[in-house]
Amino acid sequence: FTHLFLWCWGLSPGPCVSKSGGTRQSPINIQRRDSVYDPHLQPLRVSYDPASCRCIWNTGYFFQVEFDDSQTALSFTGISGGPLENHYRLRQFHFHWGAVDERGSEHTVDGHTYPAELHLVHWNAAKYPAYEEAVLGEKGLAVLAMCLTDTRAPGSCSQDRRAAMGPFNPSCLLPACQDYWTYSGSLTTPPLAESVTWIIQKQPVEVAASQVSAFRELLFSPLGEEEEFMVDNCRPRQPLMGRRVRSSFRPLKWG
Repeated sequence: FTHLFLWCWGLSPGPCVSKSGGTRQSPINIQRRDSVYDPHLQPLRVSYDPASCRCIWNTGYFFQVEFDDSQTALSFTGISGGPLENHYRLRQFHFHWGAVDERGSEHTVDGHTYPAELHLVHWNAAKYPAYEEAVLGEKGLAVLAMCLTDTRAPGSCSQDRRAAMGPFNPSCLLPACQDYWTYSGSLTTPPLAESVTWIIQKQPVEVAASQVSAFRELLFSPLGEEEEFMVDNCRPRQPLMGRRVRSSFRPLKWG
């Protein structure tokens, strides 16, 4: 995404708060008791090729790890199954986090906010010839998301810094439990396109508490400008607008 630094996370009014005419905006609050168990939802199939990992860089709003998602890639890297009708190629993954542990995740569960959230962004390569078209197309994207109780990150770097990255398998970031929620939504960054099938892992990912401050040492600001630490890069929750959240597991019975 270009010119992310112009966006106004957390400010009101602005595109971070609402999209004119949007009815499927993200993120949302997931209410466990209101989710609908769907026995037809199968386990998600994940196939990531570590060799497809290309680079890591500071976009100016989060750090992002990019993968080779070209049609000429030596092997398929992506996901299928679950709520998806096609194979979706992995484009990139990134994180959102807060200035303090009490906030940071974009999605919440029963109103509970986690310190951070991981998004693995995939696109429907069976339906669209390029990522740029999939972004604006029906069922164009699939984002696999999980909340983090704490976070790991690379060392500090300023906006626009990019570095090559060796083989890395993002499967190691996934929780052991395969249960998930799914719903139709949007990107949480511009252009806020309502083209996303969200797959939210039920089990949060736990990482070393000693590393949680590493994300907060990254910078919004480019080199040579006054330092502005990269925190609270998360969009506020959006109205559900009658959408149904399905679960691959039976919700707990409430008394």
